[in-house]
Amino acid sequence: MKFEDLDTKMRVFETAHDQYILPKIFIVIRLDGRGFTRQTKDVWKLEIPFDTQFRDIMLATTEHLFEIGFSVVYGYTQSDEISILLRRDDATFSRKVRKLISVTAGEASSHFTLSMGKLACFDARICQLPTESLVHDYFRWRQEDAHRNALNAHCYWLLRRSGKAAQQSAKQLMGLSVSEKNELLFQSGINFNDLPLWQKRGAAVYVEDYQKPALNPKTGESVLASRRRLKRDLELPMGEQYGDFIDRITASGVRV
Repeated sequence: MKFEDLDTKMRVFETAHDQYILPKIFIVIRLDGRGFTRQTKDVWKLEIPFDTQFRDIMLATTEHLFEIGFSVVYGYTQSDEISILLRRDDATFSRKVRKLISVTAGEASSHFTLSMGKLACFDARICQLPTESLVHDYFRWRQEDAHRNALNAHCYWLLRRSGKAAQQSAKQLMGLSVSEKNELLFQSGINFNDLPLWQKRGAAVYVEDYQKPALNPKTGESVLASRRRLKRDLELPMGEQYGDFIDRITASGVRV
Protein backbone atom coordinates (compact mmCIF):
# COMPACT_ATOMS: atom_id res chain seq x y z
CA MET A 1 0.00 0.00 0.00
CA LYS A 2 1.34 3.41 -0.97
CA PHE A 3 2.08 5.79 1.90
CA GLU A 4 -0.51 8.29 0.68
CA ASP A 5 -3.21 5.62 0.75
CA LEU A 6 -2.11 4.37 4.17
CA ASP A 7 -2.03 7.93 5.51
CA THR A 8 -5.56 8.60 4.27
CA LYS A 9 -6.78 5.33 5.74
CA MET A 10 -5.27 5.83 9.19
CA ARG A 11 -5.67 9.62 9.59
CA VAL A 12 -9.41 9.28 10.08
CA PHE A 13 -8.90 7.31 13.29
CA GLU A 14 -7.14 10.20 15.04
CA THR A 15 -9.42 12.93 13.70
CA ALA A 16 -12.83 11.26 13.89
CA HIS A 17 -13.65 12.94 17.20
CA ASP A 18 -12.15 16.37 16.52
CA GLN A 19 -14.34 19.20 17.79
CA TYR A 20 -14.19 22.86 16.85
CA ILE A 21 -15.51 25.82 18.81
CA LEU A 22 -18.00 27.85 16.81
CA PRO A 23 -17.15 31.41 15.75
CA LYS A 24 -18.04 34.29 18.09
CA ILE A 25 -18.08 32.01 21.15
CA PHE A 26 -15.81 33.22 23.92
CA ILE A 27 -13.16 30.69 24.89
CA VAL A 28 -11.93 30.38 28.47
CA ILE A 29 -9.29 27.75 29.14
CA ARG A 30 -8.90 26.68 32.77
CA LEU A 31 -5.77 24.85 33.85
CA ASP A 32 -5.48 22.97 37.15
CA GLY A 33 -2.35 21.65 38.79
CA ARG A 34 -2.33 17.86 39.00
CA GLY A 35 -1.55 16.63 42.51
CA PHE A 36 -0.46 20.08 43.66
CA THR A 37 -1.96 19.65 47.15
CA ARG A 38 0.38 16.75 47.89
CA GLN A 39 3.37 18.28 46.14
CA THR A 40 2.95 21.57 48.01
CA LYS A 41 3.37 19.78 51.34
CA ASP A 42 5.61 16.80 50.53
CA VAL A 43 7.77 17.76 47.55
CA TRP A 44 8.08 21.53 47.22
CA LYS A 45 7.96 22.24 50.98
CA LEU A 46 6.11 25.52 50.49
CA GLU A 47 4.68 27.78 53.14
CA ILE A 48 1.12 26.78 53.99
CA PRO A 49 -1.61 27.86 53.30
CA PHE A 50 -0.19 30.53 50.96
CA ASP A 51 3.32 30.90 49.58
CA THR A 52 4.57 33.97 47.73
CA GLN A 53 7.05 31.97 45.64
CA PHE A 54 4.25 29.70 44.43
CA ARG A 55 2.04 32.74 43.74
CA ASP A 56 4.76 34.39 41.66
CA ILE A 57 5.45 31.22 39.65
CA MET A 58 1.73 30.87 38.93
CA LEU A 59 1.65 34.49 37.76
CA ALA A 60 4.75 33.96 35.62
CA THR A 61 3.12 30.88 34.09
CA THR A 62 0.00 32.92 33.39
CA GLU A 63 2.13 35.57 31.68
CA HIS A 64 3.79 32.86 29.61
CA LEU A 65 0.39 31.82 28.25
CA PHE A 66 0.04 35.32 26.78
CA GLU A 67 3.12 34.62 24.66
CA ILE A 68 2.42 31.27 23.01
CA GLY A 69 0.45 32.47 20.00
CA PHE A 70 -3.08 32.82 21.39
CA SER A 71 -4.94 36.13 21.60
CA VAL A 72 -5.15 36.14 25.39
CA VAL A 73 -6.77 39.25 26.87
CA TYR A 74 -7.05 38.25 30.53
CA GLY A 75 -5.45 35.73 32.85
CA TYR A 76 -6.64 34.95 36.37
CA THR A 77 -5.01 32.67 38.92
CA GLN A 78 -5.97 31.47 42.37
CA SER A 79 -4.78 28.47 44.34
CA ASP A 80 -3.47 25.92 41.78
CA GLU A 81 -5.57 27.07 38.84
CA ILE A 82 -5.21 29.48 35.93
CA SER A 83 -8.01 30.75 33.68
CA ILE A 84 -7.24 32.56 30.43
CA LEU A 85 -9.79 34.42 28.31
CA LEU A 86 -9.15 34.52 24.58
CA ARG A 87 -10.29 37.35 22.37
CA ARG A 88 -13.65 36.55 20.88
CA ASP A 89 -12.29 36.31 17.33
CA ASP A 90 -9.26 34.18 18.21
CA ALA A 91 -8.86 31.49 15.55
CA THR A 92 -5.68 29.76 16.72
CA PHE A 93 -5.55 26.16 15.47
CA SER A 94 -8.90 26.85 13.77
CA ARG A 95 -10.39 26.72 17.31
CA LYS A 96 -9.80 22.97 17.48
CA VAL A 97 -10.51 21.80 21.03
CA ARG A 98 -7.80 19.14 21.37
CA LYS A 99 -5.10 21.52 20.16
CA LEU A 100 -6.18 24.32 22.51
CA ILE A 101 -6.21 21.96 25.47
CA SER A 102 -3.00 20.07 24.74
CA VAL A 103 -0.89 23.10 23.86
CA THR A 104 -1.93 25.23 26.84
CA ALA A 105 -1.56 22.32 29.30
CA GLY A 106 1.85 21.45 27.87
CA GLU A 107 3.11 25.04 27.87
CA ALA A 108 1.91 25.67 31.45
CA SER A 109 3.40 22.39 32.69
CA SER A 110 6.80 22.99 31.13
CA HIS A 111 7.04 26.63 32.24
CA PHE A 112 6.01 25.87 35.81
CA THR A 113 8.39 22.91 35.98
CA LEU A 114 11.36 24.99 34.82
CA SER A 115 10.46 27.80 37.24
CA MET A 116 9.94 25.51 40.24
CA GLY A 117 12.87 23.25 39.40
CA LYS A 118 10.76 20.15 40.00
CA LEU A 119 8.29 18.27 37.85
CA ALA A 120 4.75 19.65 37.66
CA CYS A 121 1.75 18.92 35.46
CA PHE A 122 -1.41 20.82 34.54
CA ASP A 123 -4.58 19.53 32.96
CA ALA A 124 -6.88 21.80 30.96
CA ARG A 125 -10.54 22.19 30.10
CA ILE A 126 -12.47 24.63 27.96
CA CYS A 127 -15.52 26.72 28.82
CA GLN A 128 -17.43 27.86 25.73
CA LEU A 129 -19.26 31.04 26.70
CA PRO A 130 -21.61 32.56 24.10
CA THR A 131 -22.21 35.94 25.81
CA GLU A 132 -20.32 38.68 27.65
CA SER A 133 -22.55 38.17 30.67
CA LEU A 134 -21.42 34.56 30.97
CA VAL A 135 -17.77 35.66 30.83
CA HIS A 136 -18.67 38.09 33.63
CA ASP A 137 -20.27 35.28 35.64
CA TYR A 138 -17.40 32.87 35.00
CA PHE A 139 -14.75 35.11 36.53
CA ARG A 140 -17.06 36.16 39.37
CA TRP A 141 -17.51 32.44 40.09
CA ARG A 142 -13.77 31.75 40.17
CA GLN A 143 -13.17 34.72 42.46
CA GLU A 144 -15.91 33.61 44.84
CA ASP A 145 -14.26 30.19 44.85
CA ALA A 146 -10.94 31.85 45.74
CA HIS A 147 -12.53 33.64 48.69
CA ARG A 148 -14.12 30.45 49.99
CA ASN A 149 -10.92 28.45 49.54
CA ALA A 150 -8.85 31.08 51.35
CA LEU A 151 -11.12 31.11 54.38
CA ASN A 152 -11.22 27.32 54.55
CA ALA A 153 -7.46 27.00 54.09
CA HIS A 154 -6.60 29.43 56.85
CA CYS A 155 -9.03 27.73 59.23
CA TYR A 156 -7.84 24.23 58.34
CA TRP A 157 -4.15 25.00 58.83
CA LEU A 158 -4.86 26.89 62.03
CA LEU A 159 -6.40 23.69 63.41
CA ARG A 160 -3.56 21.54 62.06
CA ARG A 161 -0.96 23.75 63.72
CA SER A 162 -2.85 23.46 66.98
CA GLY A 163 -2.13 19.73 66.91
CA LYS A 164 -5.27 18.32 65.34
CA ALA A 165 -5.09 15.61 62.70
CA ALA A 166 -6.14 16.18 59.10
CA GLN A 167 -9.43 14.29 59.38
CA GLN A 168 -10.26 15.90 62.71
CA SER A 169 -9.59 19.39 61.33
CA ALA A 170 -11.73 18.82 58.25
CA LYS A 171 -14.55 17.40 60.36
CA GLN A 172 -14.54 20.40 62.71
CA LEU A 173 -14.91 22.81 59.78
CA MET A 174 -17.84 20.93 58.27
CA GLY A 175 -21.07 22.77 58.88
CA LEU A 176 -19.47 25.97 60.16
CA SER A 177 -20.88 29.18 58.71
CA VAL A 178 -18.71 31.89 57.19
CA SER A 179 -19.09 34.02 60.31
CA GLU A 180 -18.14 31.08 62.54
CA LYS A 181 -15.00 30.45 60.48
CA ASN A 182 -14.08 34.12 60.71
CA GLU A 183 -14.59 33.97 64.47
CA LEU A 184 -12.40 30.87 64.71
CA LEU A 185 -9.56 32.79 63.08
CA PHE A 186 -10.24 35.94 65.09
CA GLN A 187 -10.01 34.07 68.37
CA SER A 188 -6.46 33.10 67.36
CA GLY A 189 -5.49 36.64 66.43
CA ILE A 190 -6.16 36.43 62.68
CA ASN A 191 -8.49 38.99 61.14
CA PHE A 192 -9.47 37.51 57.78
CA ASN A 193 -10.28 40.97 56.43
CA ASP A 194 -6.69 42.07 57.01
CA LEU A 195 -5.10 39.27 55.01
CA PRO A 196 -3.48 40.16 51.65
CA LEU A 197 -6.10 40.68 48.94
CA TRP A 198 -4.44 38.24 46.53
CA GLN A 199 -5.04 35.41 48.99
CA LYS A 200 -8.77 36.14 49.15
CA ARG A 201 -9.46 37.34 45.62
CA GLY A 202 -6.81 35.77 43.44
CA ALA A 203 -4.50 37.68 41.12
CA ALA A 204 -4.60 38.65 37.47
CA VAL A 205 -2.51 39.44 34.43
CA TYR A 206 -3.76 41.80 31.74
CA VAL A 207 -2.60 44.53 29.37
CA GLU A 208 -2.10 48.10 30.57
CA ASP A 209 -1.16 51.24 28.67
CA TYR A 210 1.79 53.28 29.90
CA GLN A 211 3.86 56.25 28.84
CA LYS A 212 7.53 55.80 27.90
CA PRO A 213 10.06 58.60 27.29
CA ALA A 214 11.03 58.75 23.61
CA LEU A 215 12.37 61.05 20.91
CA ASN A 216 10.36 62.45 18.05
CA PRO A 217 12.26 61.12 14.98
CA LYS A 218 11.41 64.24 12.96
CA THR A 219 12.08 67.01 15.49
CA GLY A 220 14.39 65.31 17.96
CA GLU A 221 12.19 66.55 20.81
CA SER A 222 11.61 64.51 23.94
CA VAL A 223 8.09 63.10 23.99
CA LEU A 224 6.05 60.46 25.77
CA ALA A 225 5.16 57.44 23.66
CA SER A 226 2.21 55.18 24.47
CA ARG A 227 3.09 51.55 24.93
CA ARG A 228 1.43 48.39 26.21
CA ARG A 229 2.72 45.83 28.69
CA LEU A 230 1.50 43.02 30.89
CA LYS A 231 0.48 44.01 34.39
CA ARG A 232 0.28 41.79 37.46
CA ASP A 233 -2.64 42.83 39.67
CA LEU A 234 -2.56 41.58 43.27
CA GLU A 235 -5.34 43.89 44.46
CA LEU A 236 -8.36 43.03 42.35
CA PRO A 237 -11.73 44.54 43.20
CA MET A 238 -14.48 42.20 44.30
CA GLY A 239 -18.21 41.70 43.80
CA GLU A 240 -19.91 43.86 41.20
CA GLN A 241 -16.83 46.07 40.89
CA TYR A 242 -14.87 43.03 39.76
CA GLY A 243 -17.67 42.13 37.36
CA ASP A 244 -17.54 45.62 35.85
CA PHE A 245 -13.78 45.30 35.53
CA ILE A 246 -14.18 42.00 33.64
CA ASP A 247 -16.82 43.58 31.38
CA ARG A 248 -14.40 46.34 30.35
CA ILE A 249 -11.64 43.87 29.53
CA THR A 250 -14.04 41.61 27.59
CA ALA A 251 -15.35 44.54 25.57
CA SER A 252 -11.91 45.93 24.75
CA GLY A 253 -10.35 42.62 23.67
CA VAL A 254 -6.92 44.23 24.05
CA ARG A 255 -3.79 42.12 24.00
CA VAL A 256 -0.07 42.96 23.87
